[in-house]
Amino acid sequence: MLRVLVVDDDFRVASLHAGYVEAVAGFEVAGTAGSVGQARAALARGNPVDLLLVDVYLPDGSGLDLLGDRDAFVLTAAGEPATFRRAVRSGALGYLVKPFGEAALHTRLRAYARYRRVLSTAEEHGQPLDQDVADAALRALHAESGAARGASAATSATRELVLRALAEAPGPLSAAEVAAATGVSRATAQRHLAALDGEGRLALRLRYGATGRPEQRYAPLPNP
Repeated sequence: MLRVLVVDDDFRVASLHAGYVEAVAGFEVAGTAGSVGQARAALARGNPVDLLLVDVYLPDGSGLDLLGDRDAFVLTAAGEPATFRRAVRSGALGYLVKPFGEAALHTRLRAYARYRRVLSTAEEHGQPLDQDVADAALRALHAESGAARGASAATSATRELVLRALAEAPGPLSAAEVAAATGVSRATAQRHLAALDGEGRLALRLRYGATGRPEQRYAPLPNP
């Protein structure tokens, strides 16, 4: 489980966002805080927190001051470009401008979970971070930005072929294997796989051989 601390001075908004988090499989709310001080006190207690959801405007300072020690998304009404730039410089992995719908946060939480899985796979195999793993992690984190483009550019018939090939396979497949099973090009298969992964339809795994770069492999997940 990935544990999330929600930081917002409006207790109704904090409760709403906490509900959004709890609705996503694999996530649970570690607590809520209404100020920078309360958030720091919660973190100092030593309870595991993987991700912060942080508002900018808090009664005792800026929520951006909490960024750096933990992964964080900024959820705020602050629309100034300078605030956005500071959030990115401070290490924010995402920035959602209020008001936003439940689906918007769910998409980013699922992308964050895929990002963590890519890195966890490398750690479990004792592999150092190389460029392929770094690129795979960043693609997983930001997949929602490219998913719509990939899906709109592809035909529904090809998409169904890709899903069927994955569903009928005895295990995860690489893009090359999906291409061979469906008769499309590897680039077309990779585009569809990236779009489906961005929608949270696939599980991405890295397979390590004795030598060389890890291979990205995909398996279907139930519809979210």
